[in-house]
Amino acid sequence: MGAGAILEPLAVIVLLFGGTWINRVTKTAFSHTYIRRQSSEYVQADSRDSLESGCSSPTSKDGRLSARSCSPIPQISDDRWHKRQLKILGLSWTISSPNTEVFKDRLLSRLLRKLPFLVECWYWALVYWTYQLGRAFTAVTLQEDTVNVARSHALKLIELEERLRIFWELPIQHFFLRHPLVMTWINWIYSFIHIPGTIAFLVWLYYYTITRNRISEPQQGKPRGTVGGSPAGPLLYQARRRTLAVCNLLAFVVFTLWPCMPPRLLSDPNVEGPEGELARSYGFIDTVHGANGAGSVWTENRFCNQYAAMPSLHFGYSLMIGLTIMTIPLPSHHRRALRSRLGWGIGLRIPSWQRMVCLVLGFLYPFIILVAIVATANHFIVDAVAGALVCALGWWSNGVLLNLLPVEDYFLWLVRIHKPEPTSINIIDRLSDEWESEDSEIRPAVLPP
Repeated sequence: MGAGAILEPLAVIVLLFGGTWINRVTKTAFSHTYIRRQSSEYVQADSRDSLESGCSSPTSKDGRLSARSCSPIPQISDDRWHKRQLKILGLSWTISSPNTEVFKDRLLSRLLRKLPFLVECWYWALVYWTYQLGRAFTAVTLQEDTVNVARSHALKLIELEERLRIFWELPIQHFFLRHPLVMTWINWIYSFIHIPGTIAFLVWLYYYTITRNRISEPQQGKPRGTVGGSPAGPLLYQARRRTLAVCNLLAFVVFTLWPCMPPRLLSDPNVEGPEGELARSYGFIDTVHGANGAGSVWTENRFCNQYAAMPSLHFGYSLMIGLTIMTIPLPSHHRRALRSRLGWGIGLRIPSWQRMVCLVLGFLYPFIILVAIVATANHFIVDAVAGALVCALGWWSNGVLLNLLPVEDYFLWLVRIHKPEPTSINIIDRLSDEWESEDSEIRPAVLPP
């Protein structure tokens, strides 16, 4: 593994701590008690325009809060219980779960209010390590029959791709093997971009949809009293975080029920019989774990399930990230399209340069990852297709995880911690600004996303 054994975990740690620092709350918020005394002067917004992937801009042209926003003012109550709505297969019912607001003044609760991204670190660790522990369990309990089944499944995928005329893995790998320097970079991209790249994306998305929308905090390039990030708000971030969790769940189910060997392992010289000869005849080369490769600390250990090629989460994650970047709602001053007249009444509408950057980056990232997983013989093209399907299912069904909120409420009650909500931080900061201004007039307002 070499330097990668140190650099990759170090990159993950730096990203998590850096994301916590970048997304910290730099201004002390007003207490909930003060909010309750003033809340009668505020009105709730109609949330008809709330969308999981984006909402209307939370500010008007003069920088004040608009009536078209993602969320109403939170209902802060003295009750020990609050209501959670569960939705499964079109059915809906309401249950009660503990209200942890009573613990808001405890040390850990105040720390989370100051460093809210610590909650996201916890979510990421929970999802990732639950997934990895599941893979580890399947790895240490593998039987010889499972290996043979995984090899058989891989050969069936090759047969399927040959019928569909998309068995391009060998020509692609041979092309990059003729360019050793490029192949080295491809190996590094496969080994060291997947986890750090995903965390970097989560840090950026949190900053762009939540941190830059805290009205009271001065930030570089953002005048005080305005929002500077995506009008999508926290709903978009939370949906994408849940999407990753659903992708992990679906992938775990698939590779547990249908183990599949990656192409690089088909060339095992120790396998006897006609199936072993057929597998070796394709000539796939393991470029990542060879002498000049770039093996990752996450893939070179006895707890790693080597027969989880289907589906490819490398591509599923990258596709979700790419689509989010391409379609992310931009603030109004970043989405002004350029118009050009070509004559004869024909006009051309060119997206803003900010949108063009999003489109280019959103396309390149999954494309490069796709090339990497195929060129290194770690996945078949069909594995990438399955990864895309997992991404699509996670994208559209991530709301199912909202049914776990009561479980989270009970857990937080047991550990005596109150989890801050991004909306709570925003509204408190906004109100504190208005109340601190001597000549300001308290106006009906709504919560920015």
